[in-house]
Order: sequence, then C-alpha cells, then structure tokens
Amino acid sequence: MSQNKAAYGKGTLMSLAGIDFSVISQEELLALFHKTLSGGIHGISFSPYMEGQGPRAIVSEAQIRERLAIVQPYVSWIRSFSCTEGNENIPRIAHEKGLKTLVGAWLADDRDKNEEELANIIEVARAGHADIVAIGNEVLLRGDLSADELIDYIQRFKHAVPEVEVGYVDAYFEFVDHPEVTAACDVILANCYPFWEGCSAKYSLVYMKDMYRRALQAANGKKVIISETGWPNIGTATGAALPSEVNAIRYFLNAYKWADEEGVEIFYFSSFDEDWKVEDEGDVGAYWGLWDKNGILKYGQV
Repeated sequence: MSQNKAAYGKGTLMSLAGIDFSVISQEELLALFHKTLSGGIHGISFSPYMEGQGPRAIVSEAQIRERLAIVQPYVSWIRSFSCTEGNENIPRIAHEKGLKTLVGAWLADDRDKNEEELANIIEVARAGHADIVAIGNEVLLRGDLSADELIDYIQRFKHAVPEVEVGYVDAYFEFVDHPEVTAACDVILANCYPFWEGCSAKYSLVYMKDMYRRALQAANGKKVIISETGWPNIGTATGAALPSEVNAIRYFLNAYKWADEEGVEIFYFSSFDEDWKVEDEGDVGAYWGLWDKNGILKYGQV
C-alpha cells in the first residue's frame, strides 16, 4: 500500500520546518490525519500486548490476529520486537494478511534468552516469514552488549540465513559511533526521536531530517530505514518537547508528508498505547500509540 499523495489538500504548504499549520483549523487537521492514515503509511511498530501485559507475557495467536486486524488496513509493513513468548507467530500471521515484516530478535544481557531469540528468528526467517530481520534493539544504547558481542549475533544469523537482509535497530547516532556495527549490517535501522532529545514540536521535522542525514552519512551507501519515530499525546515534557494531541497529530503528518516526498521508509511508533512502558519511560511512555490500549483510534475515526 503506497502512501497517498492525494491525501494532502489545501493549506499543506511544506516549509523547512514542515506543513504550515497556521492555516489549518482543528477540524481540518483531524481530516488530514484521517486521509493520511487511510491513504496508507509504510509501516508501524507492533506489539500485541493487551492491558496488564508486557515483556515476558505470553501472547496468543488470537490476540495477535485481533490486534493486527485493527492496523492492517492502514499499513504495508509490521515491525515486531521479539521472537519468544508467542511473538514469533506475528510474522507468519502478518504474511497471511498480506503484510510485509521487519522481524526483531530482542537481545539483552540475558545470554540464555538471547540464544532462544536467535534460534527462533532463524526459524521464522527460514520459514519465509521475515522480509527484513533486526538482530537487537538499542542494546548499545542500553549498554546490554558490547559492539563485538552484537556483531557476533548478527554474523551468526547471516551464516544461518544468508538470503535475508539483516540489520540492527538503535538510535541514529550509534551508527555514527560504532562504524563496525554499521559495516556488519545489510540495512541501517535508525530510531529518530526528536521528542526524547527535547526538541520543540515546531522544529521537530527539521531535527528528524538531520538525524536521518547523519544516519545516511554513517551508512556509507547502505539503505537507511527509520525504524522508529513518533510523538506522545499525554505525559511529562522532555525539555521543550511537549506531549499533546495537536503535537502528536502534526508530527505524524509532517513525518509522512516528508516520507512521501523523499521516499523515506518510516515505521511509526507505535500501534497501541502500552501501560507497561511507564516503568522505564515515566508517564509519557504509555501514550505513543495511534490507537489507545483498547484498540480505539485516539484521534477520531477514519
């Protein structure tokens, strides 16, 4: 499903800082959001957790199907984060629904668990259900693994399934700081979050463009995909970055208008609000979804 250029109507002049929202009413803003989402976005981060669940919870095929059915009409790709506790079934079910898959293996400082993740993602890829594989997510940022340890996991996957593109997901600057990891990847999967760096919503698109540019320079000709970006609608501010419904909608619109114009592949974060993230990210962590924790679109119905 390609993004729909016709979704953008009058009053959407794109400046360096993004769409000129001063000429768009609140009603028009919501209408533009609905048209953009209905026209189709490239991809979205997908965790099937229901209320009260989080990492290490067992997810059933039924809930995967229920949650996927909500987002499927609006995306071409799904990004998953883990290949254990039932999450290894997400890629197969997504393929059944005609979606492409960026499949993640969650690595941390638990070496036994890492081996289970690696074995399962190899099995998923060999079964033909992974279009791109991500070995690890922000392990360098968290300090869970060294660069050499991470590269070893990447190389072991490559040896097992050489025909599938493999990358690693982390903040854009980690690919600048760790060229050896960048060199080990077939594709660069860069997380770009102006919010977490305290950037005002007004300048967030310019900031994200610079993040992407830095990742492109580090990639040295390899493809760069924005594996995560987004804006929360509720919670405590980070510096000049203020969570609000208006800022969340504007960020989404700017991101996908730019993506459409420049051919940038973006996986939006995230599908659903997730209460469990409060423990690690504070109150704002629970409110990054386009849909709430009950699967209701937060910004009106499309």
